[in-house]
Amino acid sequence: MSTLVKNLDPKVIDAFAAQLRGKIVMSNSEEYNSTRKVYNGMIDKRPGLFAMCVDVADVIASVNFGRENNLLVAIRGGGHNGGGLGLCDGGLVIDLSGIKFVRVDVSNNTVRVGGGNLWGEVDHATHAFGLAVPAGIISTTGVGGLTLGGGVGHLSRKYGLTIDNLLEADMVLADGSFVTVNAKQNTDLFWAIRGGGGNFGVVTSFKFQAHKVKTVYGGPTLWPIEQTEEIMAWYHEFINNAPDDLNGFIATMVIPGAPFPESLHNKAFCGIVWCYTGDMEKAKEVFKPILAKNPIFEHVGEMPYPNIQTLFDGLFPHGLQWYWRADFFKELGPELSAQHLKFGSNIPTPLSQMHLYPISGAASRVTPEATPWAYRDAKYAGVIVGVDPDPKNADKITNWCKAYWEALHPYSSGGAYSNFMMDEGQERVKASYKHNYERLAAIKKAFDPNNLFSVNQNIKPSAKAGA
Repeated sequence: MSTLVKNLDPKVIDAFAAQLRGKIVMSNSEEYNSTRKVYNGMIDKRPGLFAMCVDVADVIASVNFGRENNLLVAIRGGGHNGGGLGLCDGGLVIDLSGIKFVRVDVSNNTVRVGGGNLWGEVDHATHAFGLAVPAGIISTTGVGGLTLGGGVGHLSRKYGLTIDNLLEADMVLADGSFVTVNAKQNTDLFWAIRGGGGNFGVVTSFKFQAHKVKTVYGGPTLWPIEQTEEIMAWYHEFINNAPDDLNGFIATMVIPGAPFPESLHNKAFCGIVWCYTGDMEKAKEVFKPILAKNPIFEHVGEMPYPNIQTLFDGLFPHGLQWYWRADFFKELGPELSAQHLKFGSNIPTPLSQMHLYPISGAASRVTPEATPWAYRDAKYAGVIVGVDPDPKNADKITNWCKAYWEALHPYSSGGAYSNFMMDEGQERVKASYKHNYERLAAIKKAFDPNNLFSVNQNIKPSAKAGA
């Protein structure tokens, strides 16, 4: 059983604090309550101690302190995790938000990024050179959490998942050692962190392959929710036969207000958010069949890539109440789209919604064993989110989200994208890694046999020591 920080001798904590260049934040610190807040306002965990790391030496000292004192340890990068898995009750949080740097190498179009960076900071730095790394749809997301879980976003069909563009990482392991992992060094660990989450160590820096992306053509198209079944059938056929340059995720959603026209406010829609990375001179031609579906609203056009990455930042600020459920899907058949119509017509709060992100194109051409991300044959990573600013609506959004998920789950592939999951238990974790779970558990046994890094979508160390 893990020790609580409050049970430690204050002198032990003082000695630890003296080892750090960064500061420690405890429950009696003035900034404690602000420090323990994360993106999801529904999370109300009370860690015993935050180690606010500013360099690798701080991380090494923090890992050693947690291990030597038998503390429950959580790792926080951007704090964006839906289940609040960057925090823990009573234990130690190793906070990486002070480890920030972005260094672009134009000689080979790579970028090295600190473990505490947010994706918006990376986009800002790479855009100056006409480059981008595939990563999500919200710029406030942390680099570490999104990457280690897989990384689905606007560029997935063209350039694959974020993990498909990870070239190297620096890590602090459970024994306090520091390693670099890539295709030639520590290859088992390099395989494991490309989708296996934060189970294997604390990643202090990432090196990514960036791609020539400066300007994209995209934005939202909306249809009345009553057309959901028709639009989903058309979308399934269209997106799976589209060129890799075109990405679009489909949603059931309510328009909450500005910047959309007032005539759309508080009404339910089936929407698709598009992102085209090809020749801008051909963009209007590419969008002709989309606009021929006569959306009731469309706002598509040419924009800098960081603009599409920040399109929804204003709607989803830090501190809203969130509840998440997710699954992978191979089809969007009539039984499934009927459920989307039913639940999409009864969205409980304006910010609650469902998204289906395509896993076709480049993301589907990586073999299921090449990374832990086992569902390369899925067509979509689906997620349902109940969202609202008011804690009084927590039950309302949670119940809708659960019911929607339960209606869809029989049609799913059985597992979910780990970055879209709450803390749902071991069987869901196993289902989400499928045939790769056993290898992950063996690597976990080799590098974290006592499961120091357990506050995550946890992979328990296997009985076998080899990988």
